[in-house]
Amino acid sequence: MQLNELTALSPIDGRYRNKTAALAPYLSEWGLMKYRVEIEVEYFIALMGESALRVPQLEQQTLSDLRSIYTQFSEADADRIKAFEHVTNHDVKAVEYFIKERMTELGCGAIQEFVHFGLTSQDVNNTAIPLSLKRATEEVFIPYLDEIRATLISQAREWRDIPMLARTHGQPASPVTLGKEWAVFVDRLDAQLKKLKALNYPAKFGGATGQFNAHLVAYPNTDWVDFANRFVGQGLGLTRSQITTQIEHYDGLAEWCDTVRRIQVILMDLCKDSWTYISHEYFKQKIKAGEVGSSAMPHKVNPIDFENAEGNWGVSNAVLQHFAEKLPISRLQRDLTDSTVLRNLSVPLGHSLVALQSLQKGLGKLLLNPGAIQADLNANWAVVAEGIQTILRREGYPKPYEALKALTRQNTAITQESIQAFIQTLDVSNEIKQELYRLTPSNYIGLSAQLVDGLKDH
Repeated sequence: MQLNELTALSPIDGRYRNKTAALAPYLSEWGLMKYRVEIEVEYFIALMGESALRVPQLEQQTLSDLRSIYTQFSEADADRIKAFEHVTNHDVKAVEYFIKERMTELGCGAIQEFVHFGLTSQDVNNTAIPLSLKRATEEVFIPYLDEIRATLISQAREWRDIPMLARTHGQPASPVTLGKEWAVFVDRLDAQLKKLKALNYPAKFGGATGQFNAHLVAYPNTDWVDFANRFVGQGLGLTRSQITTQIEHYDGLAEWCDTVRRIQVILMDLCKDSWTYISHEYFKQKIKAGEVGSSAMPHKVNPIDFENAEGNWGVSNAVLQHFAEKLPISRLQRDLTDSTVLRNLSVPLGHSLVALQSLQKGLGKLLLNPGAIQADLNANWAVVAEGIQTILRREGYPKPYEALKALTRQNTAITQESIQAFIQTLDVSNEIKQELYRLTPSNYIGLSAQLVDGLKDH
């Protein structure tokens, strides 16, 4: 069978390919090759720019030609690298041979041995992978998160003044507004997005076991630590880990995994709440002609987008947890277990992209059902008991909590009439009684609306 969206083993390359394709230039096998080529070419150019090394200075046209090796990297180029790999059985050495071949074509064959000079494979992998992850995060993942955030803010403001029964432990609790509950998720998301956007992307660059043995023996008078810091930091925009073994220790990547997991846990919580509000009929869902909700029950309109998002984030978070626990552990100066794990970086981000698009679609389908929300409030007058007993406390009334508990903690319905009858029996001034009469489940919402007003667009 030929590989296509129907025969792919992974759903992120099969059924969901149209939702994950944006990650392919960064995290596919082709993407890894391209980023390896970029690292090797930029390292070569950086070496050629070091006057202390007494190497030839390159003309601007030559620099442009060299950079075109990765800026114009094609599938045919990737196939050529695979051809080299079939011979070498080593993916990074295959990249080196590919670049040398291209350099010969460009007339730079005389200096091609400075390609991969003094490096081990992990100097290339542990810069190419964090660079590709950084760009995928900043150019694909974060924009999707920002779109979700913008939708939540818009809906929070739209529903700013919609009073709604809260539920703690599944039971009626002090009312809120629907907009305020959406604002909760914006606030949580903001805290983690700030951390994600501020993360550094550590890279390892220091030779076979981390201390520039080969570099130093060839050019003992060069400050290789300074060179590597400039190349990785200024040249690539990464943060060079200063003391390493053969590989990056991955503590920074583990932090990235944990930060992304927290974001996704927050959004899974939003999915579960949205699903529950739909089941309570607080929301209806927009219906698309021709769609089927059940193969047996024609009436069904299911919250499938929220369920899809929740499921995909579950898969994503499970993989991210494995990354965070496994990658920082490597036997002695290195073992190869990190290599096969890192090839799966696309998996959690792929599932997350599917989830983000499903959540966005689900949020866009929500239709407010004010009647159901108001009916729930009207059926739960007991929730104003908190407000009543607090006002009575203010007035020095004896044991107000206990009095309200006796009234409301029972199996008979608490109605507007029973609340008002209770107020009538209180030994307080008429002014206080009027204050208590004004409390309703719909207006006992505290600062809900003002909390929504505190949301910032950016």
